[in-house]
Amino acid sequence: MPPTAAHIGYAAMLERFNPTEILDFAAHAERAGFRGIMAADHFQPWVPAQGQASFVWNVLGALGQTTTGDLGTGVTAPTFRWHPAMVAQASATLAAMYPGRHWLGLGSGEALNEHVIGQYWPEAPERINRMFEAVDIIKKLFASGLAGKDVRHDGHFYKLESTRLWTMPEVAPEILVATAGPVAAKRAGRTVDGLITEAAPIEKVATLLQRFADGAREVGKDASTMTTVLRLHLSWAETDEKAMQNAVTEWPNGAMRFPRSDIRSPFELEQIARMVRPADFEGRMPVSADPDVHRAYIQQFVDLGFDRIYLHNAGRNQREWIDVFGRSVLPALVR
Repeated sequence: MPPTAAHIGYAAMLERFNPTEILDFAAHAERAGFRGIMAADHFQPWVPAQGQASFVWNVLGALGQTTTGDLGTGVTAPTFRWHPAMVAQASATLAAMYPGRHWLGLGSGEALNEHVIGQYWPEAPERINRMFEAVDIIKKLFASGLAGKDVRHDGHFYKLESTRLWTMPEVAPEILVATAGPVAAKRAGRTVDGLITEAAPIEKVATLLQRFADGAREVGKDASTMTTVLRLHLSWAETDEKAMQNAVTEWPNGAMRFPRSDIRSPFELEQIARMVRPADFEGRMPVSADPDVHRAYIQQFVDLGFDRIYLHNAGRNQREWIDVFGRSVLPALVR
């Protein structure tokens, strides 16, 4: 079969840009050849210099009016700050407004966003169990809306009184789970419609995809028909020096080689970020003025079989980066 263009979308980083800027960047990205939007759900930025944290559902609703591609949460966490019922209602409403365009990306959350409501922040196993129970509730509510019948839930972490979703699209949104761990990836394969992960060494990512497929097969699903999504961070600028400066100042978390799920404050992460050096980005994300360096890096994940890849550029130079990649990178990415 002849090669086809890879599905490359725009990662709308709501913790970095004002929502009106996001609307402009996303529309510009679509004109340049980017297909679809993955929008982050943040209550706080990672570091104060990033400076924003707008409400993801408002922004996605507006993006549906200004773009034509897919619209996904990348990701939202129905674990502490959100009750799963509210996430289900928000997702179903967005999907009813923009049929066939919305997918629901879910994660177990980070303290940075979830601790703000003052609940105890548990260890990772409990957070993951909460997420999968939340998935069960959301699936029940999607089914209730489609069937026109009430549903209830009395679980370990959540309760839901008899109710249903009254506004639903004709087809429920895809549910995808974000994970970087093989155990949760296998569980996702058994449970949901797709997997989301972040760029990492190719061997680690390949293992995640394999475990996801293993989980799908265990319950009789065909993994080849399920959706796999990657968010990829990079730093492009007119010079290598500027690209590195942008990475260090705008996206220092891209160089941190430790989990950040327990960090509670942007000011705490800012202190850690003072230790980030240019060499720390080696092997973590591409930092270069050469579009072909980025093309080659992205292509290896296309070759791995990801259905959709969403790109985030670390610099404030979003429009310039979009223009360069639209001309020199996206047309060359094929599967």
